[in-house]
Amino acid sequence: MKKLLLASTAAFALAGAAHAEDIKIGISVGFTGPLESLAPQMAAGAELAFKEVTDSGLLLGGSTVSSVRADSTCIDAAAATAAVERIVTSDKVRGIVGGMCSGETIASLNNVAIPNGVVMISPSATSPALTSLEANGLFFRTSPSDARQGVVMTEIMQERGIKSVAVTYTNNDYGKGLADSFQAAFEAAGGKVTINAPHEDGKADYSAEVAALAAAGGELLVVAGYVDQGGSGIIRAALDTGAFDTFEFPDGMVSQALEDRFGAEINGSFGQNPASAGEGRDRYVEMATAAGFDGTSAFSAESYDAAALILLAMAKAKSSDPAVYKAEVLNIANGDGEVILPGQLAKALEIINAGGSVNYEGATAVTFVNGRESAGSYREIEFKDGKLEVVKYR
Repeated sequence: MKKLLLASTAAFALAGAAHAEDIKIGISVGFTGPLESLAPQMAAGAELAFKEVTDSGLLLGGSTVSSVRADSTCIDAAAATAAVERIVTSDKVRGIVGGMCSGETIASLNNVAIPNGVVMISPSATSPALTSLEANGLFFRTSPSDARQGVVMTEIMQERGIKSVAVTYTNNDYGKGLADSFQAAFEAAGGKVTINAPHEDGKADYSAEVAALAAAGGELLVVAGYVDQGGSGIIRAALDTGAFDTFEFPDGMVSQALEDRFGAEINGSFGQNPASAGEGRDRYVEMATAAGFDGTSAFSAESYDAAALILLAMAKAKSSDPAVYKAEVLNIANGDGEVILPGQLAKALEIINAGGSVNYEGATAVTFVNGRESAGSYREIEFKDGKLEVVKYR
């Protein structure tokens, strides 16, 4: 009997091994471009989840997970489409963490992911247009829509007694969507937007744009741009000309790069980016520190969560086929089972493999609304003594 049991166990192990695979997951973010300072931490966050699941040996008969990086550039839709097409058709990725910016995410979805039936979970594409985009159940995002960010910005300004502002935005889907959402919320609350004007990225001189903004007036300047591109150029021109010395920074601007470039010059300026407080975030930051990267960097935690959702959905569906596991993403994010935090992916896989359910909250307290996107909480920041400091979470 003992020999029979051993033989049966060996046969079962071989059968499990036969089903194991190396599952390739794409990471499509702007390793070059206007948010390139955020990309390494975002990729590292996703790859931290990949390693955690691989090390557990519990995904789909001991399958491993490997990453395939693609440079979306953040703002070049054609380049992003080509990069995503490569990892889908050549590398055969089974899911994608990305895109990074809204316009290139929409292009990659419509031109590559949807036609090829590949799931994309973006950690950082926040345009309200993505809420209603018809994606055949293939698109999700772990960041909230900018429709919510506009409301949060308004609340922050009301608490600070600010009644009039000038707005400049990067001239693309992200910038315009956020600027319009903010203006609608701010004016509905009794505030005044003196000017709402686009700026182009990649210019050497923004003095003309800043002159128009200054002429319109306002207690401060809202810079809905990119920290590694025109956003920083606008700030430098405004400071050098004395047009504005206080700024409001939405999520595309909140970065260590602001502190490094401007320091005490922007004291009193403030802003917000998607993030949540609590045990999940604390666990993730500790894990990132141990892995050698900054887990507090914007959208890094959201990247970990995007990767974890893809892999846990595969486990729940018992398949790495996106056509099959896409239906389980929402069930993992909004499940009624045991709460799962960063560092507990092995525990989640054990529960799922035993036929149970999990409620993945992860590093950012993930809860989906509209069936595809995070409800979202925000970290309010302010610059004091040349340093970026966290005020609170809301």
